Amino acid sequence: MGATRARWFRLAVHPTRGVVLGFALVVVLGTALLTLPAATAPGRGTSVLTALFTAAGALSGGLSIVGTGSHWTPFGEGVVLALIQIGGFGIMTLASLLALLVSGRLRLRTQLTTQAETETRGLGVGGIRRVLLGIAGTTLAIELTTAAVLALRLRFGHGLSVGDAVHHGIFYGISAFNNAGFALRDDNLVAYADDPWILLPIALACMLGALGFPVLLELLRSCRAQAGGTRRRWSLHTRLTLVTSALLLAAGTVLTCGLEWSNAATLGPMGWGDKVLNGFFTAASARTAGFNTVDTGAMEPATLLGICVLMFIGGGSAGTAGGIKVTTFAVLAAAILAEIRGHADADIMGRRISGSTLRQALTVALLGVGLVMVGTLVLLAVTEESAEAVLFEAVSAFGTVGLSTGITADLPAAGQLTVIALMFIGRVGPITLASALALRQRDRRYTLPEERPVIG
Repeated sequence: MGATRARWFRLAVHPTRGVVLGFALVVVLGTALLTLPAATAPGRGTSVLTALFTAAGALSGGLSIVGTGSHWTPFGEGVVLALIQIGGFGIMTLASLLALLVSGRLRLRTQLTTQAETETRGLGVGGIRRVLLGIAGTTLAIELTTAAVLALRLRFGHGLSVGDAVHHGIFYGISAFNNAGFALRDDNLVAYADDPWILLPIALACMLGALGFPVLLELLRSCRAQAGGTRRRWSLHTRLTLVTSALLLAAGTVLTCGLEWSNAATLGPMGWGDKVLNGFFTAASARTAGFNTVDTGAMEPATLLGICVLMFIGGGSAGTAGGIKVTTFAVLAAAILAEIRGHADADIMGRRISGSTLRQALTVALLGVGLVMVGTLVLLAVTEESAEAVLFEAVSAFGTVGLSTGITADLPAAGQLTVIALMFIGRVGPITLASALALRQRDRRYTLPEERPVIG
């Protein structure tokens, strides 16, 4: 019995399994809280499936099937907000931070687990304490700053009372930085489509959260170094994340504006300034958060396909966004470019990419494609919706984006359970898979004879 208990304990505390188990337990707890009568607004009913979908969506930063502000009471909204915060911060990071504050020290395995979750490259085990406190401080600072700007704008620009303005500001600040896309209005952010003082702070918070904590911490250190008169060179990870994110943002803005400029159901009725603003906001939100200022279901098919690509790529590693991550995409692009040029090695920005990194990127990307395809097939089998709408929903769920063409709430129970599974795997899958691949890497003491099968 003792050996069996010890074996189960080792399975539970393994870094990758611990992440999955922690997120699953939080989803169960959130579901239980949301099924309480105190969580649902008068005159509305909440089934277990609705509560489960909302809990998984909030923790993952994904889709929702009910209006947050209209369906839930302040208690229910608080539960949703707590799930968003826990999901964005990372259950293992939060658990390690609490352990640090209580005991003042971390065991080696807990430290290594936290390092795997936060991708703190270049920082030794002894630096985990500083990283955790830096994550907490950075998160709080960005969320509060965003909340303050939004609250002031909502109070003096939209006439909300002080209490409502603060309430909405805090909710949107947390939802934006954690890339959840949850809004207190049933139309999401459509009512603010012409207000840059609302959209730009939310977009900035989304992008900062999507960069990833390692990049944010390195940027902060770089700013401090420059203030002290010294110059700090950015790591390859930071440069790669910033450059790739900027290129995807620019491409998404051009794509959305170009395809939707004359669409009477989306950007068509707006002035040119609002068109550019909403095109930019859509491009920023599509890779990360899932807020929308126009009717996503009314977009052109080509736009929806382009947004699917952005959602699948997602944000930066160890950030609050989902997807396969921009570094994975950049590494694969470098490998393709190297093969086209006939180079033996793939290199980026003056650095050679190791073969193990290329294999990990390829594994994450292909498994992501496979998961989206399986999810799409299941959804097509249980619903009569169009293939493009179903594919969009599946990619949005896997990328934990939250954008929807409007079909999720009408899906049968089997379809909604499929979406829940996609959101959950999309949230914990890339982290756990990349960590598991890194932990399992071993040097083989022999090589097999080489042979080249025909390709293409």
